[in-house]
Amino acid sequence: MYRFLLTPRWLGLTLLAVLAIPFCIFMGTWQLSRFDARVAAHQAAEKAPKPGTAPAIPLHDALASVGAQVTQTTSGRNITATGTYDAAHQFLVPGRVLDNKNGFYVLTLLRTSGGALPVVRGWLPGNASTATAGSVPPAPVGKVSVTGVLQAPESEGSDGVDTSGTLPSGQLGMISAATLVNLVPYPVYDGWITLDQATAPMRPVPPQAAPNTGLDMQAFQNLGYTGEWFVFAGFVVFIWLRLVRREAEVQRDLSLGLIPAPGEGDDADEAGDGAQARDAASVT
Repeated sequence: MYRFLLTPRWLGLTLLAVLAIPFCIFMGTWQLSRFDARVAAHQAAEKAPKPGTAPAIPLHDALASVGAQVTQTTSGRNITATGTYDAAHQFLVPGRVLDNKNGFYVLTLLRTSGGALPVVRGWLPGNASTATAGSVPPAPVGKVSVTGVLQAPESEGSDGVDTSGTLPSGQLGMISAATLVNLVPYPVYDGWITLDQATAPMRPVPPQAAPNTGLDMQAFQNLGYTGEWFVFAGFVVFIWLRLVRREAEVQRDLSLGLIPAPGEGDDADEAGDGAQARDAASVT
């Protein structure tokens, strides 16, 4: 009854199912590993010192070069940097909320010996488009030493990031080297710091936790995808068994003569049509 499983069509279907099941299981375990990594990172972040509370380290110890990446370990670290503010390249970062009030960041590039470091000197309420030069405190002149909390570069979809489209000159949607590379004529660190103190009327921007360390909606999406992939694997098994059972029933009915063999029904229909045609001709 099950000899049909050796036909090319059923061999192909079986091979497809055999390949699909481990693929679904692999994808499910991969999504589960991503969720486990998020949980581990969240637990490590809970045990680690809060951002900005650890002793400050020099910038070159946290980021050895301009191309170095801000990691979960270095993000949130207190760092010190020495250099000169580039007042000609100061940017306003709109669409930032602090204490449920809309406002913008004031970002100035600090030229250091290793590269330019984006420094968020503070937050101001209001609309960045209507801000005037007099309403934004100027950056200190000459060589300065600053202390702040290192933050990872922002990306599309990050909280507070303005992705509404092209911004006016002097404004910046995301704080990252990718957005600054075409705006300044020198290398920029792919990270930024928020100062622990700000010049009035600016307010210091609270540091954020390192990215991918919290149990946010994306983390639970990974858990949901895990369940979906395992369901897909079970669905493949269910469909294959259902098709096999249906085909076995058809083969059984054929062997018992309960249904005509393939082609016999068509011959019977053609014979019936021919008889009807002859009857019609005789009547005419």
